[in-house]
Parts: sequence; structure tokens; C-alpha cells
Amino acid sequence: MAVLSKIRQRSLLVIAIVGLSLFAFIIGALIENKGFGTGTRNAGTINGVDIPFEDFRIKVDNAQKSQQGVTMMQATNGVWEQEVRRVLLEGQYEKLGLRIGDDQLINLIKEDPQFAQNPQFLNAAGKFDKAKFNEFIGSIKNSSPERWQQWLAYEKSLSQFAVEQMYNTMVKSGFYTTQSEGKFNYELENNKVTFDLVSVPYSTIDDKKVELTNEEVLAYMKKNEKKYKAEESREIEFVLIEDKPSAEDEKAIKDKVNALMNSSVVYNATTGKNDTVAGFRNTTNVIDFVNTNSDIKYDSTYIAKKDLPVEHAEAIFNTPQGGTYGPYMFGDYYCISKSLGKKSAINAKASHILLSYKGAARSQATRTKEEAKAKAEELLAQLQANPGSFAMLAFTNSDDSSKQQGGDLGYFSKGQMTKNFENFVFGNPVGKIGLVETEFGYHIINVTDKQDGIRLATIAQKIIPSEATSDAVFTKATKFEMAANEKDFETAAKDNKLTIAPLAKVLALDENIQGIGNQREIVRWAFSAKEGEIKRFNTQAGSVVARLKKINEEGLMPIEDAKNAFGMKLRNEKKAKLIEVKMTGTTLEAVSKATGSPVKEAKDVAASGSFIETIGPEPKVVGTAFSLKTGVVSQTIAGNSGVFKIKVKSTVKAPAVKDYNEVASRVNSQSKGSAAGRVYGALRKNADIQDNRAEFN
Repeated sequence: MAVLSKIRQRSLLVIAIVGLSLFAFIIGALIENKGFGTGTRNAGTINGVDIPFEDFRIKVDNAQKSQQGVTMMQATNGVWEQEVRRVLLEGQYEKLGLRIGDDQLINLIKEDPQFAQNPQFLNAAGKFDKAKFNEFIGSIKNSSPERWQQWLAYEKSLSQFAVEQMYNTMVKSGFYTTQSEGKFNYELENNKVTFDLVSVPYSTIDDKKVELTNEEVLAYMKKNEKKYKAEESREIEFVLIEDKPSAEDEKAIKDKVNALMNSSVVYNATTGKNDTVAGFRNTTNVIDFVNTNSDIKYDSTYIAKKDLPVEHAEAIFNTPQGGTYGPYMFGDYYCISKSLGKKSAINAKASHILLSYKGAARSQATRTKEEAKAKAEELLAQLQANPGSFAMLAFTNSDDSSKQQGGDLGYFSKGQMTKNFENFVFGNPVGKIGLVETEFGYHIINVTDKQDGIRLATIAQKIIPSEATSDAVFTKATKFEMAANEKDFETAAKDNKLTIAPLAKVLALDENIQGIGNQREIVRWAFSAKEGEIKRFNTQAGSVVARLKKINEEGLMPIEDAKNAFGMKLRNEKKAKLIEVKMTGTTLEAVSKATGSPVKEAKDVAASGSFIETIGPEPKVVGTAFSLKTGVVSQTIAGNSGVFKIKVKSTVKAPAVKDYNEVASRVNSQSKGSAAGRVYGALRKNADIQDNRAEFN
């Protein structure tokens, strides 16, 4: 009774604390949002079109349900991109007056195999019957509101897809490549220039000799503001105090699992006597015993030795029926296993040579069925005389991709292969070679191995931190949080012998933090906290004490990030000036002597690739080569990899052709292929988008 009274007292205290906390939370939220319902209720606005939060949330929920393993933020971002695309394209459809009419919709539905091939919607002649279809839709509308809504959603998605295809077709129709453009591209690809060159790579000058100031970086960014604009971000430093099992915790789990092996004596309150409860070794109801005591339920599957824990495989597999093994560690679990018997040939291994023929399943062969059979019988005779040649004959004759492995299919179990193939492999001894016909053609099969399996009843209990260990982690994290608030974060970490993780930079919609994974709660906090603020978080890995080190507002990217983005380009521009001073001389030989760089030949270089062998792509250099007269030494050219001087030896123009339709057609096809993506990219770039996603996640 005393224990129950204490539990009740603690329960009342907890209820009171939760009630006060909930009240404080609600009031805080109201204050933050400046009252009841006055905050934004839109997930965003795209060119003046609001995306209501409730509609957006429902779509995100549906996306998460339909895509297994997708996180909330991944679903949110996917739906947001869909909404942006929908609004931008619908704006274009409206301007152009594009829409899908009822008759067009019916035609689209008729093309869907689930309707077009459904006998329910076909007439006596086997044609799609619109009246029968409309009768079906009417019955859904009248009998099932939920199915009716699903149908309307299907119609809407079908219409959206169709109108987008119509729009893309119109966009593509606007692209046309002329004969002149075809000729230009033909010459770009086929005109060749050969020239000598001297190049001094930028890497010959140490970066320390070309200082890059913050002022220079900032000036370059201001000239290219759109290119180097950065989103609002936060920089977080944190300490992770892992909540992991101690050595004592591991031993406690091992002892607990081991104790299940033997019978135990327990007091029976009903009879007032002690009862002996059977242990794992002598229980008569193994399955119930496992399901009662294990974190992983009983599995009746037979297991091959190769699939058992490596260190214990031999001992477990050789455990006699009814015998037990363990405890042993497997991953994060302590286990004990009981053998429930073995079964022969649960897996088999085989090699094959497939001879397919025209008309066989998935076949690209042109031979007839009769020719395939004759060839298979010929190969079978060779293999029966010389079984060692199987791999080579498979490589040179098989129509299956396994030919690359000499026909080896690896191990497989029953149900994985087509029936005739399976029957032969599992019905014949290892070493048997024979001929089998399946829907794929004729197979010459070599049975190479078989594996027996063991059925195990396994009790597995996860090795987790004890309450005492978790309490110690919580206490340590709390003390560190208090010390970090009183002292300097770095000093407090050093005093407590804790390691500060590398600085993490996050954007408003991020959810992952390197080292601790999905931590959306910490990201949200970072965007509401003040610089220097510290907070402790409970995570699956343990306690995280985080400090908001820096707030980066939207604008030009930070100087250090900018140096990483284009610092090399600015340094190379400075290096080019230093190199140009050295490249004196009116001949390449004189330039070579002055710089110590050899004269090299670039042979038959085309303008389209601008690729110089052993150097790489150099469009400025190749462009200059096509503009120079033969024998003339160029001025210095600051290229991608260094500074160049060149002298053209010869320019060969491609022979003229009767017409350039083939080239024009290829260029036109490439242009049309990327048209839809480029048009949407332009619409997205020029759209007025207000993104409020971060407020709801």
C-alpha cells in the first residue's frame, strides 16, 4: 500500500507539472504568434497564389504514408516542389487557354490498361464502352464517398499530366534548327587545328605568394551578387554525451538471458506455494517461451550455416536437435538458441548456359526454337565429355548476363527460379549436368552445391543502457549545460573532458546534423535562439548540449565560404599576371627558355570539345588557335590551367557536304529534349516565391 501511495502522490505531482507546463507552452505560443490566429496560415505564396497550410499538411502526410522511409522534411520538400511546379505551370496554361475537356479525359482513361483491358468496361465487340464506364463511376459516387474522392483525385492528376504534356509539346514545337545552324555545328565538330604551345601552370606559383584579401573577395561577390547570394543560416557547436550501455549493463543483460536457460522457482500467490517454471532448455512450448522472453519474435525459417553469426556459426549449426547454445553476442543483442532440427538442401547453387530463341520470354535472339535446341544438345555433349569447360562455354555461348561469371547464378532457395529449372536443380545431386526447357529457352544446368539449413528458436535481448547509466548521462549533461552557461563553452567542455564536435552549419529547412543525424528539433531551436544561447536536447544517441555560435543573415555568403567557392579563380588571375611577365620572347623557343616549360604540340583539336591532350579543356586557347594565322605567335592567354602562348601550324576545314539535315536534326532533337526543363527553370528563376515551410516543421 505504501508503494501504491507513493506512486499516486508522484502521479498527482506529475499531472500538476504537466498542466502548468502545457499552460506556459500555449501562452508562450500565443505571445510568439501575437495572439490567436493572427500568424501566417500559408505554407507559402507563389506568384500571388497562396498554398494553404492545411492542404499542404495533408499532402505531406499522404506523401509520407505512400513512400516508406521518407522523413517529414523529405516529404515536405517533395510536396513543396510539386506545388511550385503546379502553380507556375498552371499560370502558363491559363494564359494560353489550355485545358483538358471531358472527351479528352475519357480518351486518356481508355488508354489506361486497368480500364481499357477490364472486361467490366468492354462491349460485345471487345471495345471500351463509355456507357458502362459512366455507370460504374455513377455507382461509386452514390455508394462510397471515400472512393469517389479517390476517383476525383485520379481524374485531377490525369488531367494535370495531360495538360503538361500538351504544354511541353507546344514548347518543343517552337524549336527548329536551320541548315545554317546545322552547318555551324558540323564545322564546330569537324574543323581541326594543330598548334604548338608553351604553358606555365598556375600550380608553379605558391598560393602564399598571391595574398587574397577579404576586401577583394567581397568586391568580387558584389559584382556577382546573384551568383553568390547565401540563404539565412546558423552555425552550431555541440557536445554529445552518448547514452550507451556500460560494461555492467552488458553483463546484466548477459546474466538475464543466461538465467532463462534453467528452470526457476517462483511464488504462486493463488496456491500460496512455490512453483517450478521450466527454462529454455526443458520447456515444452518453445515458441511461446521465445515470444514471451525475446525482443525479436520466433521465426520458423531454416537458416544456412553461411547466414549464421560468423564467430558462432560452426557451434550453432552443429548443436544437436533439442540442444542449446549461448549466451552469445550478435550485433546489439545477447542471444541463446535452441536447435529444432535440420533440413537438407534449403539452398542450391548452379551454373547454366541459356540458349534462347525468337519468341521466348525476354529474348532478343533471332535463332529458331529448333536451332536453339540443336545448339544446346551439341553443347551438352561437349560438357558431358569435359565438365571443366563449363565456364568458358557459358562465357562464349550463353544468352544470359550470368555468362560474365561463367554462368554462375550463386545460391538460391526454392521459389526463386522458374519451375522446371528449380525442379532440376533441387531434384538432382551435386555434379549433375542436364538440359531443361523453360519459357526463356533451353538451359544446360550444372548443379554445383547444396546447403542444409537449421531451424532455431532464438531468444534475443537488446543490450541497452540501464536506468542508472541513463541517469548518469542526464546528470553529466545537465551539469555541463549549467557550467557552459556560467563559463565559456570551450572551457566547460575541457573541464569536463568532453569533445566539441566540428562546427555544424544548417539552413532553415535542414534536418540532419553531421554526427548526430536527424535532429530537426535542434535546427528549429537554432532559428529561434539568440547568438550564444545554450540548450540541452535528448536524442536517440544520448544528450546533446548545443550552443548557437553564429547567426548568418540572408545576403552575400560568408567570406570563408566565398574563398572556398571562387578563391582559386581570383588567385589564378593574380598568378596569371606574374606568369605573363616571365613569358617574354617573340618565338615559342624563346618563351620556353625564359620559363623552363617545353614546347608541346596539340594535334587535330576540334572547337566543340576544346580539349588539349595531357592538359584538359581550354576553350580560350582553342578559340584563339582557330582565329590565328598560320605561323603567328599569339599574345599570352590566361586559360583554365595556366598561361599559354601558341603558334598555329595548320588549320583543316571539314569537307563540305550536300546538306546538313542530319546534324540539324540531331541538334534539334537535343534542343527539344531539354526544352521543357529549361522553360520550367526560367519560370522558377523569375517567380516571386515566399517560402514559409520552416514555420511549420
